[in-house]
Amino acid sequence: MATYVLVHGAWYGSWCWKRVRTALQAAGHEVFTPTLTGVGERSHLNSRDVNLSTHINDVVNLIKWEGLSDVILCGHSYSGCVISGAADQISDKIRALIYLDAFVLEDGECLFDLAREDWVQFVRQQTQESGDGWKVAPTPAEFFNVNQQDSAWVDAQCTSQSLACWEEPIKLTQRFADIKNVTHILATGYPPILQPSHDRAKAKGWKTSTVDCGHAVMLDRPGELTELLLEYV
Repeated sequence: MATYVLVHGAWYGSWCWKRVRTALQAAGHEVFTPTLTGVGERSHLNSRDVNLSTHINDVVNLIKWEGLSDVILCGHSYSGCVISGAADQISDKIRALIYLDAFVLEDGECLFDLAREDWVQFVRQQTQESGDGWKVAPTPAEFFNVNQQDSAWVDAQCTSQSLACWEEPIKLTQRFADIKNVTHILATGYPPILQPSHDRAKAKGWKTSTVDCGHAVMLDRPGELTELLLEYV
């Protein structure tokens, strides 16, 4: 039996992993899909003070309090930043890291450092005009080419997130680099937002692969993603 911790991306929640979680559990594995502070069913906790460190602590504390070890830790999109920070703190608890169409930060960088400048400016403007200066509204599912069957549902499920999550620089030490079993999976069926992170993963010598679908791989290709995750058992 393997232990998986699957971490959703920005604006999402545990709900996005239901299909993959169910399949992994049916195969006999232990699966945790935490919802990060301030989104999904924890959206009542959203505030301008919620940042990347908050979400790193969400994952670290789950692993500590559940007494987990030998964890296969997967982060989608924004949560590439989250799993990097978590793994750096508890590298001895991690078997493998999987960046699922996710950002790959270096020490001292924030997500905005790897994002397109036009998108960064759009987000900042939107938060000032309609987000009380700190709430980032969800990007429509259509932009990420979420499959048509799930697109409206995803838009209804997503909730706003604090701007500080994108602005706070990450702090990484050598402990993070000690984890050798690391993979970056790039989704190729929508605008290439994560290509720079995929290229960075290749330069680091990580394992890399691609999947032909939109950004929400766990919704567009749940069976294929489950098979990929089972390769780490």
